[in-house]
This record gives sequence, structure tokens and C-alpha cells, in this order.
Amino acid sequence: MLSRLRSLNSPTSPHFYASSGGNAGLACATAAASLNLPCTIVVPTSTSPLMIRKIFAARGSVLQVGATWKEADTYLRQELLSRDQGGIYVPPFDHPDIWKGNATVVEEVAGEMREDGLPDVLVCSVGGGGLLNGLVEGIEAVPGWKPTVLAVETKGADSLAQALLAGELITLPGITSIATSLGATRVSEQTFLYATQPERHITSQALNDEEATRGCVLLADTERLLVEAACGVCVAAVCLAERAVSGWGKDTKVVIVVCGGSNCSVEMLAEWKREFGGLKKVGGVRDSVGEGKGGVIDSGLQTPPEV
Repeated sequence: MLSRLRSLNSPTSPHFYASSGGNAGLACATAAASLNLPCTIVVPTSTSPLMIRKIFAARGSVLQVGATWKEADTYLRQELLSRDQGGIYVPPFDHPDIWKGNATVVEEVAGEMREDGLPDVLVCSVGGGGLLNGLVEGIEAVPGWKPTVLAVETKGADSLAQALLAGELITLPGITSIATSLGATRVSEQTFLYATQPERHITSQALNDEEATRGCVLLADTERLLVEAACGVCVAAVCLAERAVSGWGKDTKVVIVVCGGSNCSVEMLAEWKREFGGLKKVGGVRDSVGEGKGGVIDSGLQTPPEV
């Protein structure tokens, strides 16, 4: 947003517009409020009332349109931006400025861990791919570092995993996962390109909603952190799985990007525990796609890695 403001030819007070499943919209509204500028967030009907209340509380205007993020985004572009020539579109994931910002996560990790050895694995959630793109670009800036990047989704929102299995970019017919923050039915072209390049060492995995919510419970119980299923799925992929990525062991250094997410409450966490049960190993062979090609990874992890 600051980058776009700096690019304007003359001083102005533009209106920001963002489409989002929830979190990116909340971030836009919060940033716009800090700049004392107006914003409108368009979300799909799958966005929870909790997230809508949070966006309103951040002084954002909210419209609910369409069943998916793509439909909400199309409405924003065609019906709102087209009528406001001075309006600024804030993309949730598919823009180099977003990736550049996310790349600073890698700068922080590398700076803190350099003396003890850089991590072997970075784990992140994938919705449209903005976070993954940023991690890849951040890794490129560290000479000689070639970690595995574990890109995790929930089944029913696994647009990257399904694209890799198909060998081409595909659009999911809809989002059926409770992790609606991952609700991009199609990842960005750059995300698919990175994921299909073997030198990037990107491994894609999809877990179900039950596994994702158990990751949320684990993080709440052990670290006192309240996160939504879109984040909990990464914790489950590393800490609760009977099977993970080939070569992982007790000396493997793993960093999980705990992106958090605001679509969670104590009541929601309690409901997930009632619906899906308490903590236990989640396992079996998950839908997995390995390093630049479609396929199923069946690799055992006898000892959890150091996280």
C-alpha cells in the first residue's frame, strides 16, 4: 500500500479496495486506518461473521459477494474499481509487492539462526501463493542456502496440490474446507512456476480439516497461541504426522511460519475439539506432491524433527 502511495504523481487521498477470504482484507483495513484513508473489502459468502466484525472494527467497509474469493474479486474489479479511477487495488497474494513483503520473513529467520545453522525446512500455508512466493524469493537472497519448502494446504482448498497432480494450473470448482482463508480456487502463475522447478525443493502436501484443527489445538495447548485452521494445518504436517518428508529426522531443523490468522476464537477451538476429538497422531498417506512433479510421497518419520 505504501509502495502504491509513493508511486502517485500528486498528493491525494485514495480509496483502497481489497478482495479477500478474510485475513488480507483485515490487514488492508488495519493499514488503511493507520494511514487515515478509506477502504472497502469484498469478501465471499464463506467468510465468517467473526472476520466481518473484525474488518468493521478496523474501520473497513465490507461487502459480501459470491461463493468464492474469485467471484468476490471479479465483482470488486468490475463494479467498484471501474467506477473509481483513483482507487487503489490491494491484491491479497498475486503481486510482487506482496511477495517482497513476505520475503522479509526469511530475512528474519536467516538473521536469527545463522550462527546455529540455517533451517533445513521451511513450512508454510498456501492459499493463492503469496506467502510461498515471498519465501522463495527470500531464500534466493541467501547465498548457498537450499532448504526444502513444505507447502501445506487443506483438502478442499488444495489448489496448488491439485494443479501439480494435473501438471497444469487448474481452478477448483469451489472451496469445501473450513480453512476458508486458503480459499483461492487457483494459485498464482508464479506460485505454480516455482513449485514445478526442481531446484526450488518445494514439496506440496494436503491434509484434511480434522488434521488441521488438531494442529490448532496443539498450538493452543503447548504455546498458548490461538490460530485458525489455515495455520494449524502446518503444525499438524510437522508435529502430529506419522509420515512426513523423506530424510527428516531428529536433527532436522524445521521452521514453521505460524501465520496465525484471525478467523478463530476460543469457542471455535472448543467446537473443533468436540467435532474432531482431542489430540492424537494423524497419519496414513496424505495427498502429497513432491519436488516439481505429481506423485505421492510415502516416507516415514520415526522421530519428530527439531522445530
